[in-house]
Amino acid sequence: MTRMNIDSLKKLYVHELKDLWSAENQLMAILPDAIEAAGHGDLKRALESHQNETEGQIGRLETIFQDLDFGAGGHRCEGMAGLIRELKDAFGSDVHNGVRDAMIIAALQRIEHYEMAGYGVARTFAEKLGDYTASDLLQASLDEEGAADRKLTRLAERSLNFEALSN
Repeated sequence: MTRMNIDSLKKLYVHELKDLWSAENQLMAILPDAIEAAGHGDLKRALESHQNETEGQIGRLETIFQDLDFGAGGHRCEGMAGLIRELKDAFGSDVHNGVRDAMIIAALQRIEHYEMAGYGVARTFAEKLGDYTASDLLQASLDEEGAADRKLTRLAERSLNFEALSN
């Protein structure tokens, strides 16, 4: 991996996009394991839905990279790597499914908030640089991440946290 010399807003923007692309691909790689580890059917379905959204988010980022004439690779998002390690800890937990599901949701919500921060920053940079097409694409992903976070919150508050409490 080569380290980019970040000496302009455009280079910082590209760096942020690379970070997002790496983060989304790391998440995409672990989502099948999260789906398998989830015990509650509604949680499994929410994760499957978000897996499809994540594919679309990666596609949007790749479209932006094509328009910028930059490659997406060459960077590893260490923040997401740490969050993924926390998510993996939930899979190996020798606890009741209800508690495991609550652990999975907690880890995934940290991931969603991390992604929302990244998309918000990248969208703002795109706007400042006059790339309104990219800004719209990034906003679409930001909206999806927010919706995924709200869906996880509803699942936790309406049922899964109660199931974890009863164990």
